[in-house]
Amino acid sequence: MNLKMKSALNFSIVLVTVPDMKTARGLARAALGARLIACANIVPKVESHYWWHGKMESGGEALVILKTTRRKLAALEKLVVEKHPYDTPEFLALGVKAGNKRYLEWLGGFS
Repeated sequence: MNLKMKSALNFSIVLVTVPDMKTARGLARAALGARLIACANIVPKVESHYWWHGKMESGGEALVILKTTRRKLAALEKLVVEKHPYDTPEFLALGVKAGNKRYLEWLGGFS
């Protein structure tokens, strides 16, 4: 098998933490339904430690990993902020440098 990496500069991975699985599933379905992402992965039971209002806090959350194109990032951020229960939701977009050619072709074809 001949595997080839392909440049993936037009793609992004977005990280969003949420308070529970219901919220995670709701965000994933909303983003998929709006065709803003090709895929969402939900990682349950993430333990978060952070500073909030000058105090160290910790709590259980779920992590939603969203795969999308860079051109859809602004619309995706708007959807997440509107539907997220936190006042300041995490929305971190990470650029993708390269990936498997067939996977990236699939990822680019969802729109």
